[in-house]
This record gives sequence, C-alpha cells and structure tokens, in this order.
Amino acid sequence: MSRAVEHFVVTAPARANLIGNPSDLYGGAVLGCAVPCRARVELRAAERLEVATGGDTIGIATRGDLRMQGDRFDVARAALAAQPELPRAQIAYASEIPFGSGLAGSTALLVALLRALAAWRGETPSLYELAERSRHTDRELMGVACGWVDHYLCAFGGLRYVDLRAKDADKAVAGEPFATVEDLAPHAAELPFLLAFTGVSHH
Repeated sequence: MSRAVEHFVVTAPARANLIGNPSDLYGGAVLGCAVPCRARVELRAAERLEVATGGDTIGIATRGDLRMQGDRFDVARAALAAQPELPRAQIAYASEIPFGSGLAGSTALLVALLRALAAWRGETPSLYELAERSRHTDRELMGVACGWVDHYLCAFGGLRYVDLRAKDADKAVAGEPFATVEDLAPHAAELPFLLAFTGVSHH
C-alpha cells in the first residue's frame, strides 16, 4: 500500500482524576485533567513488523505472536491485535509517565499506539472513537477490568468533565453512546494543585 507519509510520531498525556473516580464504572461522572508527562509512539515504514521499547526489540510475523506474555510489550501486542491487518513497520515507544504511579501510563500508551496505527491506515478517528477503541482493547484484549474515564482523558487531554451516565460497565462493544465530555479549561485559568508520586509502583 502506497502512503504519502510513512512516518508518524504520536503522544498522549497522563491523567489525574480529581473528583468522581471510580464512578465511571457505574454510570457516574468524573472531573479530571491531563498531566504534563506523556507516552510517545513512533511508527515508520519497514520491511517487517518490529516493536521496540527500553532498548529491547521483538519481531512479529503472525497474529500468533500477539498473545499476551505479561511483559512490557503486551500493550503493543493488544493494540496490534485490534487492527484489521498487521502493518509492515517499526514501532518504537517510550513514556515519561512513572510506571505504576496511578496516572494511567499504560492507557496513555495504548491511546498513542491506537492513534498511530489508525494514521498508518489513513484513518482519523474522532477523540470519542479513539477513547472507545482504547477502552475496548484494554478490557477485551488485555483483560483489564477498567472504566472509561482514563481512556477519554488520555484521548482528549486538558481539563474535562466526563459524564458516563449512559454507559454500561459490562458492555463489550466499543461505540455509542459516547460519554459527554465538557472542556472546563476556559473556566479555570489556573488550577493549582500538587501531584506527588512516592516512587512506589502499584498494580
């Protein structure tokens, strides 16, 4: 397949839920914001599919190579498993988000991966669609018992009110009804708060 652009760099932010977490699991609403550290994904055309992070590289030849293995490549395996076809590309990723800090680092990485892979296919999903795809991939392919708000905040960024009253926690299909997302940044010129990470990683 010929593409005008064969090199993409995509990032997604960490997030902090300020009020309402974890009510997104049962139709609640959450006030949250992006945090100024990001996950970064770089995708470029190649002869074969390779994924690299932290100085290590793996090759992926078939969908059988996308089984979860409990390592740091699982998030990339899940993102690739969600694609209709495997790209011939080199995918490299890294993150500024402290591991296990509760700032949705794996979600930010998943959002960035899915956005890069969509761009590779020539797609531009809406931020709503991107958030829904990410949550579906996290839940159905990685087996994470998760809600929606992390995926919405990592996709939208900014300071947001996210209303999930129409969402069903057990619904497996990604898609409508989308959450209601309101941008609160115009109403808060400054949001002073201290976000501290002790260095203790949590599962």
